[in-house]
Amino acid sequence: MVRLTKTMTAAHLAATVSLMALSSAWAQSAATVELKQVTIEAATEQGAGVVEGYVAERSASASKTDTPLIETPRTVSVVSREQIEDQDAGSVSEALRYTPGVATEYRGQSNFHDEMYVRGFGYVQRYVNGLEYGWASSGKINPFLLERVEVLKGPASILYGQASPGGIVNMTTKQPSGATKREVELSAGTDARVGGAFDIQGTFDDAGVWSYRVAGTAERFDLVEDGLNQEGFSISPTLRWAPSEDTALTLITLFSHEPKAGFRNFRDASGLLYPTANGYIPESFLISDPDFEEYRRTQFQVGYNFEHRLNEAFKIRQNVSYNIIDTYHQSLIWGSQTTGTTITRSPRGGGDDLNQFVADNQLQSDFDTGAFRHTLLTGFDFKHSMRNYWWGSGAQQSIDWANPVYGNLGAITLTETDSHVTTAWQAGLYAQDQIEVGNLHLNFGARYDWAGTEIDNASSADQSYDDGAFTWSAGALYAFDNGISPYVSYSTSFEPALSADSAGKMFDPTTAQQWEAGVKFAPADSRIQLTASVFQIYQQNVINSAWAYDAASGSWTQSSYQTGEVRSRGFEIEGHAEVTDNFSLIASYSYIDAEITEDRDPTNVGLTKDRIPKQQASIWGKYEFFEGPLDGLSLGLGVRHIGESMSSDNSLTVPTATLVDAMASYDFGGLSDRFEGVKLQLNGSNLLDKRYTASCASEYACWYGPGRALSAKLKYSW
Repeated sequence: MVRLTKTMTAAHLAATVSLMALSSAWAQSAATVELKQVTIEAATEQGAGVVEGYVAERSASASKTDTPLIETPRTVSVVSREQIEDQDAGSVSEALRYTPGVATEYRGQSNFHDEMYVRGFGYVQRYVNGLEYGWASSGKINPFLLERVEVLKGPASILYGQASPGGIVNMTTKQPSGATKREVELSAGTDARVGGAFDIQGTFDDAGVWSYRVAGTAERFDLVEDGLNQEGFSISPTLRWAPSEDTALTLITLFSHEPKAGFRNFRDASGLLYPTANGYIPESFLISDPDFEEYRRTQFQVGYNFEHRLNEAFKIRQNVSYNIIDTYHQSLIWGSQTTGTTITRSPRGGGDDLNQFVADNQLQSDFDTGAFRHTLLTGFDFKHSMRNYWWGSGAQQSIDWANPVYGNLGAITLTETDSHVTTAWQAGLYAQDQIEVGNLHLNFGARYDWAGTEIDNASSADQSYDDGAFTWSAGALYAFDNGISPYVSYSTSFEPALSADSAGKMFDPTTAQQWEAGVKFAPADSRIQLTASVFQIYQQNVINSAWAYDAASGSWTQSSYQTGEVRSRGFEIEGHAEVTDNFSLIASYSYIDAEITEDRDPTNVGLTKDRIPKQQASIWGKYEFFEGPLDGLSLGLGVRHIGESMSSDNSLTVPTATLVDAMASYDFGGLSDRFEGVKLQLNGSNLLDKRYTASCASEYACWYGPGRALSAKLKYSW
C-alpha cells in the first residue's frame, strides 16, 4: 500500500507539473489561448461560508469549487445557520427535516446516530468541511458547531470516492470570519432539558492576519424511556492565518464527550404499529434496565484547510483531518413477546473504536480557450481508516411491560461473539472541468480509485480485498437571462464491499448510475432559489441480509448474499425565498419509488424498499416585525407530512403522519437600546404531540416517532 501511495503521489505531482507547463504554453500562445483575468472581489457569500437568511446562492459541495447554485447541473439542498437556529435543530437529522428526498429520523426516538435515507438509499456518508467523517453511521456532530449543512443528491464518487448512490451530506463548521462577535445562550425545555452554549470570535492583531473562533455547547435531558437521560458537551476551537488575500491556513479542532449519548433499540410492530391483545405498549416503557444500559461516545478531530493562489491562473488547496470516534454500548435488546405482557430480552454490548485519516489535495486552474472559460480541478485524495470492533452477548432475561421491575438483574457477563479489526484505505485521482461558453455551463469529470480492505478476525479466518473503480460524470445547464436554468446530468458511484459471504469470499463493489434532469429558477433581482428535478438511479451488486431469530436461545443470526439490483426514481421540488423583507419561506415536495428489480430470491423482485416514505411534503414560513409596537418579534410556523412506508417484505404499511412545528422569538433591542443583543426564543416540534410510527424494517424492528418537544432559549450577543 505504501508503494502504491508513493506511486500515486508521484503521478499526481507529475500531472500537476504537466498541467502547469501546459497552461504556461497556452498563455504564451495568444493566438489560440488566453489566460482568464481573475478579479478578487468581496462577496456576501462563499460556497463554504455564511448564508444570509434562508436562501443560499453558492455551494462548493457539487464541484469542490465556489460555484453559484444557479450554474450547477446537480441538485444541492442547503440548510443555513439561520434555519438551524430558527427551527432549534438538535441534530443534523433534525436540521434536514424540511429537505426533500431526505428521510430523517427513520429510527425515531432511537437517536444515537445521524442516520438518514437520501433518494431511497441509506447509510449516506457524512463529510465535515469536504472530508469524510466517520464510518457508516458512526459519529455525530452537534449542529450548533455548524455554519451550514448541505445535501448533494445522487452519486458523487467523481469527487468523493466511495459514496452512497443517494448522495452525501456535507457539514461546514463555524470558522473565523475576521469579525469580532460574541454570543452566549441558556436553554431549557420539556423532559428536564437544560443547556448552554457560546460562540466567540475575533482577531489577535489590527491587520486581521490572525483570527480565531471558539464555539461550544452542553446539554442534558430525559429520554422518553423511563430512567434514561442524555447528556454531553462539544467544543470547537479554530485558528486562521491569512497573511494576504492569496493565502489562508485554518486550523480546525473539535472535541465532544457524551457519557450518556442516547438510546438505540427497537420494538415489535405488535404494540406499536397495532395493539397487542393487551393494548399498545407505552412509549415510556424501557426494554433495557437503567442499571445495565450504557451508551457513551467520545469524538476528536484535528485538521486544517490550506489555500494559496499561485498566480492569476492557479490556486492550490490542501484539506486534512484526523478523526477519532470511540464508542461503547451495552443494552438489553428486544427479543420477542411471549405470553400475555411478557417480553424476552437479551444482553448485548461492545466497543467500536475508529481512527481515520483523510487528505484531499487540489489544483484549480482558471483559463480561457477562445470563447470557452474553464475552471479545471485536478486532485488526489487519500483515506485510511482502522476500526476495532467487538460485540458480546449474555443470558436471556424477561420483563413484564405492563408492570416493569428494574434493578433486579444481578451480575451479567457478556461473552464475546464477534471481534475484528478492519483496516480500509482508498486513494483516488480525479479531474473535473467546468466550462462556460456564453450562457451554457458544462461539467465533465472522471476519477479512478484504488481501495483495499483487511479484516483481522479473532475467531475466524482473516480476509483481505483489493479493487479499483472508474467513475465519471457529465452535466449541462443553460442559464437564461430571466433566471431560468434547465439542466441535465449523469453520474456514477461505487462502494467497496467490507464484508464476505458465508464461504469467506469478499463481495464485489456496489455500483450505481443516475440520470437527472431539472430546472432552476433564481432571478437576479430577488432572493429566490427554486429547483425542480426528476431522477432515476440504478444500483447493482447489492448486498442483502437475511435475519433469523432463535426463540430458544434468544439470539439472531445473519446471512448475507450479493445479487440483484435496486432502482429508485422520482422527482423533487424545493424552494427557498425571501418573499419580502419581512417574510421568508421554505417549501418542498418529493416522490420516491424505490424497489428491488433483480434478486437471487424471485419473491423479492418488485418489493418496495423499506423505511422510505414514498411522498414527503413540508412548508415553513417566518415573519419578522421591523417597526411599530411589535418591532423585534418573529413568528415561525411549519408543517411536515411524512408519507407511507413499507417493511422489507412489504407485509407492513406504516401510515402517514403530519406534524406541526412553531417558533416565536423576541429581540429586546426593539424595546430599548439598553437591551440590544438580548433575544428570547420559544420552539415547539411536533406541537400537537402526534403519536406515530417512524418506520418498520420488519415485524420485529419498528420505531416510535419523536413526540412533542418544547424549548426556550435566551441569547445575548455583543
